[in-house]
Amino acid sequence: MVAAPDACGLFRGAPAVAYVLRVAGRADYAAALRTLDGHITALTRQRLNRAHERIERGHLPHLGEFDLINGLTGIGVYLLHRPAEDDLLREVLSYLVRLASESLIVDGRRLPGWWTSHGPAGRPSPTWPGGHGNLGLSHGISGPLAVLATAMRLGVTVPGHAEAIEKICAELDQWRCRTEGRLWWPGLLYPAEWKARAVLQSGPQRASWCYGVPGMGRAQQLAALALGDQRRQQQAEGALAGCVTDERQLAKIDDPGICHGWAGLVQTIRRAAADTGTDGVLAALLPGLRTRFEQQLQRHGKPAGDGLLDGVAGIALTRQPSTADTPSPARWDACLLLTSPTLMT
Repeated sequence: MVAAPDACGLFRGAPAVAYVLRVAGRADYAAALRTLDGHITALTRQRLNRAHERIERGHLPHLGEFDLINGLTGIGVYLLHRPAEDDLLREVLSYLVRLASESLIVDGRRLPGWWTSHGPAGRPSPTWPGGHGNLGLSHGISGPLAVLATAMRLGVTVPGHAEAIEKICAELDQWRCRTEGRLWWPGLLYPAEWKARAVLQSGPQRASWCYGVPGMGRAQQLAALALGDQRRQQQAEGALAGCVTDERQLAKIDDPGICHGWAGLVQTIRRAAADTGTDGVLAALLPGLRTRFEQQLQRHGKPAGDGLLDGVAGIALTRQPSTADTPSPARWDACLLLTSPTLMT
């Protein structure tokens, strides 16, 4: 059951177990990893085959096909931890390139290949007639953007790789907003917004890793670093700094955890700051952000759960001693698409 294709993703099932063992890096886990990798290879090829068949039929995807939490983006993150000459990783990257590059015609509308026919909860909803476009890092197109960028920075590329990164960035540019000098992107797009080619939402949502400016900004910073695009890098880092100094975005955070809360914000800015250098704006903002995180924990306490995304495990990892240029001794947060699984030279 652990390797049932639809029950597996980076955060559950065989890929989740294998990810933890690889991050731990102990030689005595090798036999277990060989067994797990056999299951992961089989389930990944099955899911890739189904995804390509779906595209050929001209149908829209479900979020769980391609997203970080449940889909092929997350499996791609795991495969980045395997040996560099991994054909399966390149197959996943090629699928993500296709997802980003090929549009679909549905009911007379041309939609991006990552537009889904259902609501954000993963099922049809009267609130979302015509589906939605998800821009977030955890469930949306910023996840494929970040994993394609990370792979490129590690020297692993496939045909159309750079073009797919540029296309996603161009689409995100289309939905970029500015409120009182601060840049932001909506986490979700309504069909009416797609039709109007304009964001109808009044302002940014909470400053979260999953759907907020932090996750989307970090994905675009990674893309800029992969492409050597200094203008985009400055824009992404400016959006991150604006988010951290926007009390309206910060006031919406009511959770201490990684996914929706303070821990995710701190870890995202920490990794982004590490790529700007110790004298950057983000590095200067980081101490105050960590202090506020600790104050929130003292005031509201830790969550009841013990998980990574929503529980005390993620908070404990985020609280590890660190500086902007040496964010943490272990690269555990590669699963969040905040950093690469190995140091880049």
